[in-house]
Amino acid sequence: MDVEEFLKRDVNRRQFLDRSARNAAGMAAGVVGLASNMALADSAPNERVVLAGIGMRGQGKFLTSSMASFPDVQIKTICDVDEAVLPAAVKSIEKEQGTAPGFVSDFRKVLDDPEIDGVVIATPDHWHALMAIMACQAGKDVYVEKPVSHNLNEGIKIIEAARKYQRVVQSGIHQRSGAHFQSAVEFVQSGKLGEVKLAKAWIIHRRKSIGKKKNTAVPPGVNYDLWLGPAASRPFNPNRFHYNWHWFWDYGTGEMGNWGVHMLDIARWGLGVDLPERISASGGNYFFNDDQETPDTQVVQYHYPGKTLVWEHRLWSVHGMEGRNAAAAFYGDKGTLVVDRGGWKVYDQKDAATSGTSDQATTHHRNFIDCIKTRNKPTSDIEIGHVSSALCHLGNVAYRAGQEIEFDPQQNRVIGNEQAQVFLGREYRSKWELPQI
Repeated sequence: MDVEEFLKRDVNRRQFLDRSARNAAGMAAGVVGLASNMALADSAPNERVVLAGIGMRGQGKFLTSSMASFPDVQIKTICDVDEAVLPAAVKSIEKEQGTAPGFVSDFRKVLDDPEIDGVVIATPDHWHALMAIMACQAGKDVYVEKPVSHNLNEGIKIIEAARKYQRVVQSGIHQRSGAHFQSAVEFVQSGKLGEVKLAKAWIIHRRKSIGKKKNTAVPPGVNYDLWLGPAASRPFNPNRFHYNWHWFWDYGTGEMGNWGVHMLDIARWGLGVDLPERISASGGNYFFNDDQETPDTQVVQYHYPGKTLVWEHRLWSVHGMEGRNAAAAFYGDKGTLVVDRGGWKVYDQKDAATSGTSDQATTHHRNFIDCIKTRNKPTSDIEIGHVSSALCHLGNVAYRAGQEIEFDPQQNRVIGNEQAQVFLGREYRSKWELPQI
């Protein structure tokens, strides 16, 4: 039985009526919300949405080029501290929209431009929160890549800013927009798997060693001081710069924040949980002997009342779990469902349901644009992005603390462990502290 048949036959009349009622209520609420937002001078952009991209290497180029392909979007400006990324980014965007965007190296010039409705942030993790908050304060809507923050405290502040300044903030957890991920979660929560008390998520793949490199002069055309931003001052090192910044605590969040946020988001969504009460982690740099600080091997257990969520990554192996390299699995007493970007399948059931893949990224980007116009909450609203990012942060906190930690989800604090509590935030260079909201 494929997913379409399942949805037609087994979602049943009660769920259909419930969904219809919720949709009707949502439409009514949307009309009221739109009417109230019309009173805001900066909340009703023109028919064409004008955007700027901040951070324009691989992911930033992809995001802005994707949105530039929409006929009602213009990428007016792109921004990066490295002038070397300009030619490829301009070419990619111009190919989609027919005109070349302008270029600036300081993102504050983007925020000062009254013609720009929203920003697309694809910088290193340590800049996500500051830029997102400052953009909200400047009246811009925000698409911020995953993880939405560098640490848990920052994510809370982005939510505060988004709500206070009434901004649309879409997190880059694009799998939420995939129809097959949605149907997988619906199947898990339908009771067809029975009692689901355990979910797992993982990424198993082979990365290359980054080696060991010496400090060098800052490359021409790079504003390195602005790249560092809130992070501590230190000499330029190419291993801590483009992409490899992921593996250093000052700038990145390791593989948990890189891949983990995607699959953990699906796992916690299906399991129906938010932040845990206890977190334990183990692992280390077992395989690579290089400059990396974040672990190449990590296993995290998140403990909830009556439920457990487990994360695992191995960056030196090609043999995945459940036959898949990056996935989430839900284990019930009547069956198991495994889902990845290629589709989902139920095991241990006769005539088991399956689904193929679905579009995720383009649908997700389109949702952001539509929400800028309607003022509705996006599919991966900042609260969703924060909770899933916070799971990654808490896994890293437990790993760095070297022991199991207790966490109070209501107070957003670690209980009885001052060292672990420190890892929920960070120290900022004085000129780049988190803005007051």
